Amino acid sequence: METTKKKIESSAGQVLDGSDIMELVGNEEVFSNFVDHKFHELDKDRDGQLSVKELQPAVADIGAALGLPAQGTSPDSDHIYSEVLNEFTHGKQDKVSKTEFKEVLSDILIGMATGLKRDPVVILRIDGEDLLEFINGPSYEAEMVNIFSEIEFPNGSLHDYFIKALGKLTVEQGMPPPSDSWVVSSVVEPALQSCAGHNHDKPISQETFLVEFKKVAENVAQHLKEQPVIVAHTENTFDGSGIKRLLSNKFELEKTLNAAIENVPKDRNGKLPKEYLLVALDAVASSAGLPPIGAVDQIDKVITDVFKMIDADDGKAVKEDEFKKLLTEILGGIMLQLRGNPISISSNSVVHEPIASSSTLLQPSS
Repeated sequence: METTKKKIESSAGQVLDGSDIMELVGNEEVFSNFVDHKFHELDKDRDGQLSVKELQPAVADIGAALGLPAQGTSPDSDHIYSEVLNEFTHGKQDKVSKTEFKEVLSDILIGMATGLKRDPVVILRIDGEDLLEFINGPSYEAEMVNIFSEIEFPNGSLHDYFIKALGKLTVEQGMPPPSDSWVVSSVVEPALQSCAGHNHDKPISQETFLVEFKKVAENVAQHLKEQPVIVAHTENTFDGSGIKRLLSNKFELEKTLNAAIENVPKDRNGKLPKEYLLVALDAVASSAGLPPIGAVDQIDKVITDVFKMIDADDGKAVKEDEFKKLLTEILGGIMLQLRGNPISISSNSVVHEPIASSSTLLQPSS
């Protein structure tokens, strides 16, 4: 795993770790000027406040800075856009003053910087060189035999095999994410067309596959050389160490738990309903080195299992101390599960504009 990461970082043009953002927010004079410029730029009707419509470009820019697909293209990321907008408007459809804009922008940028520090985004330029190195390297045959054995197409054509096999190659091997529609239409399909002449009626042998796939991969590398693809790559392992750190610092833990239950409504006896444990857990997630709930399926499954184990979802209401104790137990349970079975997540998204201009949000206006 470590060598993979080193390989990615050594071939990377740029690592985004949030330090630029912290520098911007940390310098009061520079940040105030920055906010003045941005506010003026967004306040089209010059009424000294930003409407939801006027905020939309800022929200779109924050999305671009986070490396999200454009708004409206993916339901997975669209909820993040609406959350960012809610941060500004507090869920109400009213206008936002410059002071509120500055506070929320500062919070969001610090949150982004913290996220980037925890999971740096490595910007990779995939230009076919790594792919050629892989197909001509010593591990090609073993890796591709392995991939061939995973593909089960009793009556599949070579074309079907190639599509599946390209989908199993990684950015480390020099293949941009083939789930991206642009990569499919501009790289994969043209590369396959030039190898379209092979129609085998008989079942495809491993030997045929290895020889023919190399030709396809060479074609893909040629297309990537002509049109390099920029990919934002993140890699993260959740092993419970963040929870361990939080649980071992009593003062920090108490502060985090108190902040988490601030927004939990109490019943008329002053008790807290257990159904809000998940909401409270989401509030402590970033302090415990966990992703937001709903972001990583494998982590959500661990959380569900832990909730079942300690009867956290029986619908009862408990006193504040008991609620905090349950929340601490849930964190402990998640930590044990992750220490036993760490969960590694990596994501790759194609950046369709030059990275420098992918976010105008982080660039002071001229």
